[in-house]
Amino acid sequence: MNYYELLFTTITTEDYQQDLLINALGEIGFDTFEELDLGFKAYIPSDDFDEELLQAALLPYRDMFTFSYEVTLIPQKNWNEIWESNFEPIAIGDKVFVRATFHEPRPEFEYEIVIDPKMAFGTGHHQTTAMMLQLMLENDFSGKKVLDMGCGTGILAIMAAKLGAADITAIDYDPVCYESTIENSQLNNITNITALCGSKEAIPDEQYDIILANINRNILIDQMDRYAGALKADGEIYFSGFYETHDLDIITDEARKYGLKYIIHKKDKEWVAAKFIK
Repeated sequence: MNYYELLFTTITTEDYQQDLLINALGEIGFDTFEELDLGFKAYIPSDDFDEELLQAALLPYRDMFTFSYEVTLIPQKNWNEIWESNFEPIAIGDKVFVRATFHEPRPEFEYEIVIDPKMAFGTGHHQTTAMMLQLMLENDFSGKKVLDMGCGTGILAIMAAKLGAADITAIDYDPVCYESTIENSQLNNITNITALCGSKEAIPDEQYDIILANINRNILIDQMDRYAGALKADGEIYFSGFYETHDLDIITDEARKYGLKYIIHKKDKEWVAAKFIK
């Protein structure tokens, strides 16, 4: 698969303004981002790139701040090389170390997650993934049945397994993510993750103790009723992929319709990860 790389140069007055662009791009199919000093890079499969859709997504922000972009086609053979050159290991506090296969282990961390950097989204670098990992560390997964929606690389499913979850189902509509989750589970010697390719229709007719959903606001709203139906009474659901301003209230109001009660949220810049209970 070939990818398009869009190199954005931004001149903003507030840190969150660049994140608005990234969020808008994520909603139209861009699945990987790299933040730079004066902008960011955004990547999308070449088959999914639509110039008219891109212009419509960017239009609301043109009067808000200054930005420009350049488009480059990246052949498939160069993709892993780009990932490897950009992927640095990260630490979540002093508990979790996320690294690629070509990085040295750090045995002083309680949990280590190895992610083979491919085209799947979710290495822990984005604030939403990091905050989801933080929330997971603060809660009990021991013996729990877990559903991970929009699993990307499988990083949250793998974390759930390392925290003692008994059974995990990881779902993503992207075949690359589905394959990546299987491969990364094997890299981490995890055997209790079942990966499925699909969307809400792929959710098994089962009940879960915990649901993880790090996607985006529109998809969360669209799939909320299905999540609620799959969650046990007193079960926990963790949402991320949206902003505190406006988005959190919208998500909370929608969740309330299905018996999901807001408990707490974390914030990094304008991004949010929130915990709800049924």
